[in-house]
Amino acid sequence: MNIEQLRKRFSDENACREFFESIIWHHGRHCPHCNCGRSYPLSGKSSRPGLYECSSCKRQFTVTTHTPMHSTKLPLWKWLQCMYFIVNSSKGISSVFMGHWIGVSQKTAWKMCHAIRELMVPGCEGHPPLNGIVELDEKYFGGKPRYKKGVKHKRGKGTEKQAVLVAVERHGSVRSALVDNDKAAELQPWIECFVQKDAHLMTDENRAYPQIGKHYAHHSSVNHSAKEFARGNIHNNTAESFNSLLERAKQGIFHYMSQKHLSRYLNEIGFRWNHRSPKEKRTRTGRKKIVMIAMPVLDMFRSLLSHALGRQVRRSANGGILYPITNSAGAY
Repeated sequence: MNIEQLRKRFSDENACREFFESIIWHHGRHCPHCNCGRSYPLSGKSSRPGLYECSSCKRQFTVTTHTPMHSTKLPLWKWLQCMYFIVNSSKGISSVFMGHWIGVSQKTAWKMCHAIRELMVPGCEGHPPLNGIVELDEKYFGGKPRYKKGVKHKRGKGTEKQAVLVAVERHGSVRSALVDNDKAAELQPWIECFVQKDAHLMTDENRAYPQIGKHYAHHSSVNHSAKEFARGNIHNNTAESFNSLLERAKQGIFHYMSQKHLSRYLNEIGFRWNHRSPKEKRTRTGRKKIVMIAMPVLDMFRSLLSHALGRQVRRSANGGILYPITNSAGAY
């Protein structure tokens, strides 16, 4: 679906709002303040379209109340545009270009992008654990140190850069998490959260993985230090591929990812990776090859909005953003 087809599908604001309501309230309209299932629309001259009042607590709400789009003054069409560009990009889009494309300021686009990243569920939440062949790897985020003549700077784990654990099911989903180090005591709880016990782990030569692999059905590794990157079907190149996407997003798009927001950038890249389906194709030589095809745009929209209620993004006093904690009903 290109942007013109998207505009035809959502021809006006009513069509956009109906789409949001059909997903966020897929079990029927209910009050985000008290979770009451009885409410009625307000249709007075001063009432905006899509405004409802709860029969129980008498508070008013819309479909965006207590979601990352809470109190938005922007048309829902602009939110759909922002979602469209994010889910269709290969490595992400900077807030500068997003603002140009959808007609808002850079600061507004920056907040909108983070609000959409908040919809991209992290970690184990809402996802089945990985199974089959699961590849593990670590990635270190941080800038290059200043050049000093005669000084050789350390790389990766020898620095104070932020470590990221990556677990990828071959031809399947990815999970990532910020970790303090690459020791077994730090990695094992995350791997147990991400991966089923009957999986076959494939890793590099990190000494933590053999200890963790004892708790799983199989564990195989390759020795990158000896320039061994694959041994038959044994490799962790899929995890390395995801790490290369993270690096290209940092170098080519965002340039800087603060530790405060890094997990949400990981969510964005992981969301696009997870919303692909494997498809078998034949090469020119007749060899079979598995390629990953992106899911339809509307399916990705539904995945984003299906758990929007209760997740919020607000402006902080100094122009940043806050993520208020809410209960299951969406209230503080």
